[in-house]
Amino acid sequence: QAHLRESGGGLVQPGGSLRLSCTAAGIRFSIGPMRWYRKAPGKLHDLVASITHDGTIEYVDRVKGRFTISRDNEKNTIYLQMNNLNPEDTGIYYCNAQELGGSQETWGQGTLVTVPA
Repeated sequence: QAHLRESGGGLVQPGGSLRLSCTAAGIRFSIGPMRWYRKAPGKLHDLVASITHDGTIEYVDRVKGRFTISRDNEKNTIYLQMNNLNPEDTGIYYCNAQELGGSQETWGQGTLVTVPA
């Protein structure tokens, strides 16, 4: 069964770090861009970072210089290294994989990141 599995979330104090992982399994389409989204409490999903199959990276402004997205195509895994976390980073982080050159996509179940004020 096709799925994305995230891991690495948790509770961390302001200024701390976490590393999220997302591994794809059983996906029948060729995976193109992969993305991390965050759903903050009471808000809609917002894009955090994206990485294409060939390594082109984009970040939302609020995480530039603090977060690093990377990808291991052989393992069908992406990572999100999050440093200098602050309470505004709190939320459920979801992984998304989009078909290479197409519109199919799949989502993970999310992993919770909590940074208390």
